[in-house]
Amino acid sequence: MQANQVHRLRVWSVVHKWTSLIATLFLLMLCITGLPLVFDDEISDWLNPTVIAEVPAGTPAPTLDAIVATALAKHPGDVMTSLGFVKDRPAVVTHSAATPRAPLSQSHRGSYDLRTGKPTDLQAQRRGPVMTFIRELHTDMFLGLAGALFLGAMALMLIVAIVSGIVIYAPFMHRLAFGTVRKYRSARTTWLDLHNLLGIVTVAWLLAVSITGAINTLHDPVADAVRADIFRMGKAYGGSAPKQLTSVDAALATAKNALPDGKLVSFFFPGAGFSTPHHYAIFARGNQPITSQLFYAALVDAETGELTRTYEMPWYAKALLLSQPLHFGDYGGLPLKIVWALFDLVTIVVLGSGLYLWIAKWRRARKSRIAIDAVQAA
Repeated sequence: MQANQVHRLRVWSVVHKWTSLIATLFLLMLCITGLPLVFDDEISDWLNPTVIAEVPAGTPAPTLDAIVATALAKHPGDVMTSLGFVKDRPAVVTHSAATPRAPLSQSHRGSYDLRTGKPTDLQAQRRGPVMTFIRELHTDMFLGLAGALFLGAMALMLIVAIVSGIVIYAPFMHRLAFGTVRKYRSARTTWLDLHNLLGIVTVAWLLAVSITGAINTLHDPVADAVRADIFRMGKAYGGSAPKQLTSVDAALATAKNALPDGKLVSFFFPGAGFSTPHHYAIFARGNQPITSQLFYAALVDAETGELTRTYEMPWYAKALLLSQPLHFGDYGGLPLKIVWALFDLVTIVVLGSGLYLWIAKWRRARKSRIAIDAVQAA
């Protein structure tokens, strides 16, 4: 090996060492908390199974206008801010508040059966306190955007560690056959071989999870950018508040005709959430495997009920929406989740073995320094 190649290898070795060390503890936390989150839906269904009550045949379904009126009657003085359509049952979640821009913590939440219009228990804490704690720890360590961005930096650090590890592993492959684990050598050598083998086997998965993880930490900035984009777009068509709101059901029918044939997700009232001061903003998901992860929106004039225009998410929002399920293996049902969990367990071993190798090397170097000092002092 030439001198310049040796120098480059040493540089990459230093890069791999420090990027791995800096990120390891946080990555171990992410892998450990990520393991139950892979099965978040299954755990929630097991702890709090969804029970859909039977409704007699021929029961007339209420209008959304009637449900909105019922929700507002419970909180005089409120204005409706949003409707959320529940994914796994015929129900809608209402939010109302004193003002359209009131924080979610100051809003009043209700849930109603779309078949009867009666209040229904949607188990607001369906995920449960333990899974909620784990998810928040995994996403932002309870530090909000600052914590999310910090974990994003750790994900980027992991990407650098993976790339540098591949560079270091390449010349190593010339000396030993792939998959060799030298059990007859010291424990440190055995763990080094296992660390290299498991690391290279999981490299594609690690890159996919680290890249999607870094993208997911940008959720709040991306949401703010989309909100501002819709507001600017709607302002061009009139930014004043409507004098009188048109029918919610009529606006929804207008949006359904304009959007892809998918599932309704949410309905924002003028001035709230992702809407403009003058429009209803209606969001739906597509009906194909890929488009089901994306949102499509329609702006409907809240005064006339006419379609103003449709809105397709910008590329960075699409990247975020597509990366979220991929990060947790939520594309292929339970079989893919099991594969994701196995890779997660292997990654914990890779991170743990890397930490062990560094500690073992540090201890050996420390003993050598002590021995040299003792000889020099004699």
